[in-house]
Amino acid sequence: MLRISVLYPSGKGKKFNLAYYTDKHMPLVKARLQSFGLVRYEVDKGLAGGAPGSEAPFTCAGHLYFKSIEDFQKGMAAHGAEIMADVPKYTDIQPQIQISEIVV
Repeated sequence: MLRISVLYPSGKGKKFNLAYYTDKHMPLVKARLQSFGLVRYEVDKGLAGGAPGSEAPFTCAGHLYFKSIEDFQKGMAAHGAEIMADVPKYTDIQPQIQISEIVV
């Protein structure tokens, strides 16, 4: 199983509309990628960093779960332009993306 994590770094002056992300963007992602093997998705809202009183390093993270990298790549080849065109509607943050294999 693979997890594609899309991380949105925190920072002063950065905008992120969590309601749009959870209510519009992620359902769009699901609708476009489910037929390409998207198993499920999750959304995390950053609350704090590891040190007491510290800011969360990421304001939000979205996680997509696929059985294979090929499934993810096929889905993004088909619908990536539409998905990425929706990003400016909820944030001005440049996301960081990590693809991970779930081992446990």
